[in-house]
Amino acid sequence: MMGSKLRKKALSRPVSTSKLATDNMFLSKIRVTLRRSILDPQGKAVEHAVSTLGIKGVSGVRMGKYIELLVAGTSEAEARSATEEVCKKLLANPVMEDYHFEIEKT
Repeated sequence: MMGSKLRKKALSRPVSTSKLATDNMFLSKIRVTLRRSILDPQGKAVEHAVSTLGIKGVSGVRMGKYIELLVAGTSEAEARSATEEVCKKLLANPVMEDYHFEIEKT
């Protein structure tokens, strides 16, 4: 019962879109992959499954993550900086993973 009241209260708050409306929007397309030196058991499992399907010539399978973010900012440099910070602090483990991203103006 308590959770329901809290949820209704949270949903009833107005969301400010004034900042989003005045800023440019950028789409960050992020790829996070294991470093080449790290064993990729998921990739190996997919590689094995492909061979059991009878498909020849597939090797070196590596798995990863793909993430898209909409970033509000006054410039591409600002969106790039925000994306870099999200990748470093949240999306990628710097010990095991590399990340690459592209920024597109929407």
